[in-house]
Amino acid sequence: MADFKNTLFDLSGKSAIVTGASRGIGEAIARRLAQHGANVTVSSRKLDACQTVANDINDAEGRDAAFAVACNISHTEELEKLVSAHEDRFGKADILVCNAAVNPAYGPSKDITDEQIDKIFNCNIKANHKLSHLVLPGMEEKGGGAIVIISSISAFVGNKGIGFYGVSKAADLQVARNLAVEFGPANVRINCICPGIVKTHFAEALWKDPKVEKMVTQSIPMRRFGMPDDIAGAAVFLASD
Repeated sequence: MADFKNTLFDLSGKSAIVTGASRGIGEAIARRLAQHGANVTVSSRKLDACQTVANDINDAEGRDAAFAVACNISHTEELEKLVSAHEDRFGKADILVCNAAVNPAYGPSKDITDEQIDKIFNCNIKANHKLSHLVLPGMEEKGGGAIVIISSISAFVGNKGIGFYGVSKAADLQVARNLAVEFGPANVRINCICPGIVKTHFAEALWKDPKVEKMVTQSIPMRRFGMPDDIAGAAVFLASD
């Protein structure tokens, strides 16, 4: 009988692209994917930040497990270069984690500008759609793969401060459903993870004030905000066979 204790979440021989991986949830996911054997392309807008994470992963794993690529997800040509660079280094991707997102607007929805709406939709929805379709042919060719989109609890509830961010994250759920229906028969699994408030730089406006933290965490059963590594295990599970 196979030793499932050691193999169930083994990612050896697989490669992954993780966007928004220079810090926070994306960094935690990249580190854990590498720990489970995957080769990982660490991507975000700033190459030096990605390189720092990639170097740390390589040192920790004792192998060339991580590769840094700068990518602004709002530009299609940069998404194409990201996938091309990954394939040149590690071959066709087995795993894609769409973690990068933006929220340039905070406050009542009446104040959001058309430019801010376009930026949210371009980065949080369109980029995930385009990046998925850039890797899906390779996954089909290899006989399967996994795409994980980081959505948010804001996809399920209204919010006075980040309403359109929530709209975009709700759309990500439907992007995943549609792709799953289209590519499930090719053995490609597409799923979303919907974190609550996690202590990252991205969400610091929601947790950095001690008074706000105390008030909000009273409604959370564990009485604390999430940490990036809380999300990483779910991503490894969804990326594994």
